[in-house]
Amino acid sequence: MRNTFLLLVLCFFISCNQGKRLRVDDLKSGRFKTVLEDEETESFATRNDSIQIEEYQKLKDTFYIEWIDQFEYVLIKTNPKTLLDSTPFHVKITSIKKDGYDFNAYYKGSNFKQKGRAYKIDVE
Repeated sequence: MRNTFLLLVLCFFISCNQGKRLRVDDLKSGRFKTVLEDEETESFATRNDSIQIEEYQKLKDTFYIEWIDQFEYVLIKTNPKTLLDSTPFHVKITSIKKDGYDFNAYYKGSNFKQKGRAYKIDVE
């Protein structure tokens, strides 16, 4: 009986210590650190439901963000300077983790693909 009680108490403390898990709605706004599959390329982004400002190698770009559904969105550069800049960039969320999400991304009409992980920096 005593062992059962100790086991239940231990399970309770372990389950309470898991921390808050991100929900899909938590991914639509906030500050994120993105690391590509090569683990050398990283950027930082601040987003709300319609705009994303991304910082990469001390350069800032602003994108309109359009959510297709809960797990997919499109980034469109607000001031494109080249044909590539004006091409929509599709991002598909493949899994949600405790601190962020994994994604696959591509330019519309291109064979170029990226994989990576976005970490939510301002997790409460």
